[in-house]
Amino acid sequence: MSVLVTNLGELTTNDPELGVVSDAAVVLDGDRVAWVGKAKGAPEADSRVDAEGRAGLPGWVDSHTHLVFAGDRTAEFGARMAGEPYTAGGIAVTVAATRAAGDDQLRAGLRKHVAEAVAQGTTCIETKTGYGLTVADEVRSARLAAEFADEVTYLGAHLVPPGADPDEYTDLAAGEMLDAVAPHVRWADVFCETGAFDEAQSRRVLKAAAARGLGLRVHGNQLGPGPGVRLAVELGAASVDHCTHLTESDVDALAGSDTVATLLPACDLSTRQPLPDARRLLDAGATIALASNCNPGSSYTSSMAFCVATAVLQMRLSVPEAIRAATLGGAQALRRTDVGILRPGARADLHLLDAPSATHLAYRPGIPLTWAVWRSGSPARPPRG
Repeated sequence: MSVLVTNLGELTTNDPELGVVSDAAVVLDGDRVAWVGKAKGAPEADSRVDAEGRAGLPGWVDSHTHLVFAGDRTAEFGARMAGEPYTAGGIAVTVAATRAAGDDQLRAGLRKHVAEAVAQGTTCIETKTGYGLTVADEVRSARLAAEFADEVTYLGAHLVPPGADPDEYTDLAAGEMLDAVAPHVRWADVFCETGAFDEAQSRRVLKAAAARGLGLRVHGNQLGPGPGVRLAVELGAASVDHCTHLTESDVDALAGSDTVATLLPACDLSTRQPLPDARRLLDAGATIALASNCNPGSSYTSSMAFCVATAVLQMRLSVPEAIRAATLGGAQALRRTDVGILRPGARADLHLLDAPSATHLAYRPGIPLTWAVWRSGSPARPPRG
């Protein structure tokens, strides 16, 4: 069944030829975009939605989340807001709770958090393992994540479990655990950071994953300068995520590569870290993405609109730059060409705002502006009355 969404006051397409279309319309046919252009030239469809002058854009592409978890870290957040520093060690609290949870509990959490994201306009979502850290629990996490997420990433190298020998655990993460999880995922990631995995350990895991045909991602340069960005670029990773602390050589490396710098501003606010220098990266020629990093410890939000507003209001991006980073940038970080863009043949992911322009995402921060969402052509959030 096809649907004509018409009378769009403004439509952001991210397509270099179409650009931003005023007085626009979109035809969704099945799970694909069939037509985009001026409303007056739109073809007929099986059904019709009148947007009444509202703005439309591609669905958000959230390319970095951690949604397979159980437990709560409210106390940790409260302590951090009272002045305690953020460290990677808090992950162990979630690991213990996740291991103790049953499949149904983890599945319920995934369902809840993905539905929450979709209701706010997210139509393509990546999520990671990494709160199991045993072979069985990492496989379980990957299997459950695949039921709900568009992209699944293996993050067995998230933290060395308490009491484990770091080198022995790295052997496991790069060997038996990777072999068991690889059939269930498309990507492998590593937390290359002080308190997690050093450069040599990170390299071992990433090279082993690449040898098994997985795409690479890296958590890097979150808590301070480090080797994460350099390693990601050297190994051809699709994305290096956080990028909070960058040297000039890091910026130059990103600008001269296909590795996307994925920025996680909600995490930096929650951990009281500096916000990444998005302006510096863009001006240097790097590709950036914005993602939520939704997780229970350092960024418990799935609101991509919040990330966009933060990028505009505090990171010196223009509204079009921030929207592009949260849609097409996320798609590039996932090496996808079918999402984050509205053009014929793209996946039918459409997000309508209860506002005349996308500028309202930053102009009216905190206001729930999502009016309707189509995900793969299905009305994931029907138009509000």
